[in-house]
Amino acid sequence: MFPLRYPYYANPGTLPRPIPTLAEIESSQELLHQAGGSRVVGVGPYVVKFGRQVDLAEGANMVFVSHSTSVPVPFVYALFRDPEGKGYIIMERITANSLTSEWPSLSDTQKDAVATKLRSLLKELRSLPSPGGYCSLGNRPLLDHVFWTGNASDKFDGPFDTEGEFNDALLNVYIFNNGSKIKAEFYKQTLPSVFCNHPPVFTHGDFQRKNMLLRSVGDTEHDVDLVFLDWEFAGWYPAYWEYSKAVFSCGMWDDDWGLWLNRMFDTDVYLNEWVWVQMLFLELWS
Repeated sequence: MFPLRYPYYANPGTLPRPIPTLAEIESSQELLHQAGGSRVVGVGPYVVKFGRQVDLAEGANMVFVSHSTSVPVPFVYALFRDPEGKGYIIMERITANSLTSEWPSLSDTQKDAVATKLRSLLKELRSLPSPGGYCSLGNRPLLDHVFWTGNASDKFDGPFDTEGEFNDALLNVYIFNNGSKIKAEFYKQTLPSVFCNHPPVFTHGDFQRKNMLLRSVGDTEHDVDLVFLDWEFAGWYPAYWEYSKAVFSCGMWDDDWGLWLNRMFDTDVYLNEWVWVQMLFLELWS
């Protein structure tokens, strides 16, 4: 079944109503999100992400995770491109608030329940075997924006057979973005001793509260019902990648979310690697 063939349509018996037409999608007045070359709109029982920058691999990742794990994701009803090249991901509408908005009102007991639940789900995700290296579903290139250059001819995104090749790609991206030549040589000398012996593990790639919907929460992990969103970066990355990006995404550290991350990742905490990822990302995106 994987990789999926496009266009992809779920079993008609799963549809709450007929798939919305392109006209219904384009004319929707319920704009849920807009960024770059994509929009997310509501159409009845559906949420549709569409645009020229939408990679159908994001929807394929959700189908894969749904079939391979118990990690809750929106059900995907259709994946296709229109004649103009726009990608469309038609998925289930989830009625819930983001964990970002819900987190401040949770008690410490509830936060512990959420953290324990997330630890269990992360462990399940990270147990999915790699197809052979560091890649996205179907042994395709990785989709994390760190490898994006805006030019399809600049192939820094793999797939990679070894962690050394992954490291070389990070260095090439740094050089492409006009990083210091002296600093690039420093990275060339030091990265192999920091980013080494990390097997490829399946990674969401953007582990932030904004990408989790909390439907209900109690005092134990069994009372926590949440859904993971935004799978566009997912794939098999070095084992430190998920934790390092999650800590980096804490931004200004204006609340206690970051203090709970170590509990969520448990034995998959990579303190040394995170510092290097933080330094590299700040240079790339400053």
